[in-house]
Amino acid sequence: MKKFLVLTTILVIFSLQHHATETWQQRLQADTASTDTTVKEIPDPKDGFKNLFEKNVAGNSFSTTKLNPKAISFVEDYMDKFGANLGKMKDWGKPYFNIMNTILAQHGLPVELKYLSVIESALKTYAVSWAGAVGPWQFMPATARNMGLRVNNKVDDRVDFHKSTHAAAKYLTNLYSIYGDWLLVIAAYNGGPGNVNSAIRKSGSKNFWDLQYYLPTESRNHVKKFIATHYIMEGDGGITTVTKKEGQDLLLNAAAEAVTPTETSVLNISGKYNSLVIAQFVQMNIVEFTRLNPNFDKALAANGNIDLRLPADKMLLFQANKPQILEQSIKLLLTMDGK
Repeated sequence: MKKFLVLTTILVIFSLQHHATETWQQRLQADTASTDTTVKEIPDPKDGFKNLFEKNVAGNSFSTTKLNPKAISFVEDYMDKFGANLGKMKDWGKPYFNIMNTILAQHGLPVELKYLSVIESALKTYAVSWAGAVGPWQFMPATARNMGLRVNNKVDDRVDFHKSTHAAAKYLTNLYSIYGDWLLVIAAYNGGPGNVNSAIRKSGSKNFWDLQYYLPTESRNHVKKFIATHYIMEGDGGITTVTKKEGQDLLLNAAAEAVTPTETSVLNISGKYNSLVIAQFVQMNIVEFTRLNPNFDKALAANGNIDLRLPADKMLLFQANKPQILEQSIKLLLTMDGK
């Protein structure tokens, strides 16, 4: 009986110790295993970005133009080096930003998080890091699979702009549920939750500016790159407020200005199709076609197949004219190669 009591006590102690040592990363893994796709309430991004801006004189709201003093010198240097290129990206990146705005809003996230993909990959669909992260959101294989993306010898959803942005939104939502601060979320996105948790323990603070020097240099600078990129892209450095009501308005506006997922047909195609020829045959503006199918020609050439996204009526036109579209596409490609 005594042996039984001793053994039981040991098992209880071991169980308590194991529970006490559960890490933030284990909690994240549990969260990311969830398949819940319910649209969440849109947070006020000024709460999430509370450490980015200073409070005004009254102390009851945030200035949208005044950066935290600890960020100013880094932002100034970053603007000198990259301001011109980022300014150009405002124009050529619009199709990508439009897609991300809609998807992030659908997940109840501040649309400003799209700038994370700018510093991750410069919006390059086929960006590959030294560590093996791939795509516009730079997912490692394991994280990508946890977020529901396919990564194998035949398919890599990390290079699909739509699918990878949905996956990034899920991952960012999970991280925000842990930290409640977007600057810490961005640090964790880059360096992993383990490094952020360690910095919190060592500094005794959950304020990025207090714990920043306990983070790896790359993660610390990643957050500051995001701040600088956001400041440059937004013009006055302000966060666009997306409260619950305004987030709903954003979704309604997006539905009015763009084709919503329910109005869009998707067809996996293979062959030497060309975006200009498809747009011409389906009587569609090439800008709108590119918005739905960013980087279409390069993606098709690299993978051999691609998910073509078109409004339902345009998809019918495509299917009715597939042979002619393919023939004209090949002719155009031959003409371009002969130049």
